[in-house]
Amino acid sequence: MDKVVRAHVIASGRVQGVFFRADARQKAVSLGLDGWVRNVPDGTVEAVFEGERERVERAIEWCRHGPKWARVSEVKITWEDPIAEDGFRVIV
Repeated sequence: MDKVVRAHVIASGRVQGVFFRADARQKAVSLGLDGWVRNVPDGTVEAVFEGERERVERAIEWCRHGPKWARVSEVKITWEDPIAEDGFRVIV
């Protein structure tokens, strides 16, 4: 298995109320990633993806456009040390 990495992602634009969290979870689970996703009061969506680098990069790439109704204007990525997330959850 490739080295596990952790990406902390913040997506801006029209990203709330468009199923971003649910679709991000579905994408992460399909890629075998661990982590979480949540709405932030400032209107952004914040997510953490942990797993093999190539799979995490695919999740980040998905975040650049998001689901059908989203209009993503910016994605900020911070690489962090993995902390062994277990499963992928939507935080409400």
